[in-house]
Amino acid sequence: MLVVMKFGGTSVGSAAALQQVVVIVKKARDRGDEVVIVVSAMSGVTDLLLNGARQAEVGNETASHTAHQEIQAKHVQVIETLLANSRWHDPMSAEIDSLLNEFDALCHSISVLGELTPRALDVIGGMGERMSARQVAAVLECHHIAAQAIDATQVIVTDDCYGAASPLMTPTAERSQALLNPLIKQGIVPVVTGFIGATQAGIPTTLGRGASDYSATILGHALGADEVWIWTDVNGVMTADPRVVSDAHTVPQLSYAEVGEMAYFGAKVLHPQAIRPVKRSVIPVRILNTFQPDHPGTLITKDADGSGQTVKAITAIKQLSLITVEGAGMIGVPGVAARTFGAVARTGTSVLMISQSSSEQNICFVVPTSEAAKVLAALKEEMARELEHRDIERIWTQDDIVILAVVGAGMKGTPGISSRVFGTLGTHRINVIAIAQGSSEYNISLVVAQGDGDEAVRCIHEEFKLRAGRAARD
Repeated sequence: MLVVMKFGGTSVGSAAALQQVVVIVKKARDRGDEVVIVVSAMSGVTDLLLNGARQAEVGNETASHTAHQEIQAKHVQVIETLLANSRWHDPMSAEIDSLLNEFDALCHSISVLGELTPRALDVIGGMGERMSARQVAAVLECHHIAAQAIDATQVIVTDDCYGAASPLMTPTAERSQALLNPLIKQGIVPVVTGFIGATQAGIPTTLGRGASDYSATILGHALGADEVWIWTDVNGVMTADPRVVSDAHTVPQLSYAEVGEMAYFGAKVLHPQAIRPVKRSVIPVRILNTFQPDHPGTLITKDADGSGQTVKAITAIKQLSLITVEGAGMIGVPGVAARTFGAVARTGTSVLMISQSSSEQNICFVVPTSEAAKVLAALKEEMARELEHRDIERIWTQDDIVILAVVGAGMKGTPGISSRVFGTLGTHRINVIAIAQGSSEYNISLVVAQGDGDEAVRCIHEEFKLRAGRAARD
């Protein structure tokens, strides 16, 4: 069986964690599995790199020097613990020093020019994964597991949308198979950098923050893997955020559609784009805990589990704003929605949820609060004539809101789910500001005030008896 394993930042974030990685990989190899590894940067490293670069842009090179020291200390701790007195110690130290010197040189150039381009930001942002892949490969080698670090710039081909590049699957498959398959056949474990790729011209790109999951599923699709395993620091996908709901528990199985809804609406276990490549190839994905590797975690497959359970989980996204465009002059006038979302698109802002009244007197939608001011300005500029003539009465924003998503394939065709969701919120005197439900019926999305968000999650979790050992057939 060919398995692509992705290890996240906490899974490669310390010597103790990397020892767990060795145990997991060795166990898979002992079973006869072929393994390709995708790694994130050590936890905290990417933030240090990006902050150092942004501070350099405003002339503060002290931040990049501090970042250099902190990143070096993280890697030295691993090198001195796991590679001491080995032939990999000195070469690994030199690799880390070389990459950090490259980081220093880039930050100095940024400081001199006073400009940080998206292209330069992608080069710097991916340095943590480049260090991590080399370090993980060396640790595996030191434990008698043949391994080779591979920069994903050699195998994942993307467009040139820096900061959020999209993979070009055909050339990615060709390059991945050409480079990685010979290594796999020789019994060598490729250790590939997550998060990064390159254009067809070889210019480094990144797939978006937290996209090492996406890298793993891209490679799973490209190589025709039997399964993709996402190793993280929790026991799979939870029924709710355990920091909010104390009795939240692992969901044993989810469909691609269910987990896609959950990832989009705030579940942190999987990158929102990660399901797309494996869905095309119908490759199962497992979400597993590096620190409790015997826990079965969550299995993600094409179809729902057939348990009859209606609601599987509740997710939430915070730090959002609701923007409303309203006016009686909108009724029956074609093109208002197109102009509204055209203006939003020109700001480069992602819209998370849309709701429109049946009377057509208002359209409201949700964006990240950090983007709300520029979206509001763009809309007022676009609709200036309509605002002047009072066809649109006002365009306004409500901050400090939360989107809750109630997710489950069993909701489809089951009457009464909405009434139970809104009934329990009403009982607990939680006001619902806006509602949306897609025709798939896999998800009911609703907006509440941020102060009510956690309580709303707890109420719905209890209503559908999602407590461990009490998940109900509704």
